[in-house]
Amino acid sequence: MASMQSPHIIEVTAQNFASDVLERSAEVPVLVDFWADWCNPCKMLTPVLAQLAEESAGSFVLATVNTEEQQELAMQHGIRSLPTVRLFRNGAVVDEFMGALPEAQVRAFLNPHLERRSDRLLADALAQAAAGALDAAVTQAAAAHHEDPDNHRVTIGYAELLLQAGRIDDAQNMLQRLPANEQESEAAKRVAAILSFARVAADAASLSDLERTLTEEPDNSDARYAAAAHQVLNGDYEQAMQHLFDIFQRDRQYGDDAARKALVSVFQLAGDSAAVTDYRRRMFALLH
Repeated sequence: MASMQSPHIIEVTAQNFASDVLERSAEVPVLVDFWADWCNPCKMLTPVLAQLAEESAGSFVLATVNTEEQQELAMQHGIRSLPTVRLFRNGAVVDEFMGALPEAQVRAFLNPHLERRSDRLLADALAQAAAGALDAAVTQAAAAHHEDPDNHRVTIGYAELLLQAGRIDDAQNMLQRLPANEQESEAAKRVAAILSFARVAADAASLSDLERTLTEEPDNSDARYAAAAHQVLNGDYEQAMQHLFDIFQRDRQYGDDAARKALVSVFQLAGDSAAVTDYRRRMFALLH
């Protein structure tokens, strides 16, 4: 194929799949085109993919797999229909389609996964926030959102920065602008979970005052729940889980099972850890 001369298009074999697809996808999205010479739809689709790879100038890499020559590789990936196109990111398949789609549909397939200028602006804003320049970060994120309001990654990142700045209503407004399916994405649900804890903390006493209350009133579920909310916002997930599990264990009816629901949210925020595994196990044991 003439397209193999491009730095943005590579031919993949069983020998280089791990390095050129799985490892490379940690840097940029890698679009893998499983094709064959005898496949007429492949002959229609592959030039479209190659053109888009050239236009993207490195926003994604097109990796082509000749399934006639790489039969074992095709079998390993369960390829039963040609063309099959899979998009890899961070070593895993994040999306796929089969058949020869028109160019407009291929663009629509790719767009949510490709970095845009607004993504770079948001990345700069997040770096500013991490360095302590939160006001500047929020201003830059606002500019990124204004420039590219359809970039849902930017909308979610902007909402998170608004939360960090204590602008809870503005953050919620940003999340509500997302389409319904995007509101169910892991990134959006994560920010929504933080937002729910931020609302609780905003209406409560300070963490130090709550801790004094709990010393005198250890069964005060309101104070314990609010303390957990503060600790989530501080990133102290283990202490938050301890407080929430205490309520769950002692006061199951509190807030319509609020402690169990909050624990599930903290599990999602905290990710994989020994503490999450332990509290999941303990919660399961109590439930069953």
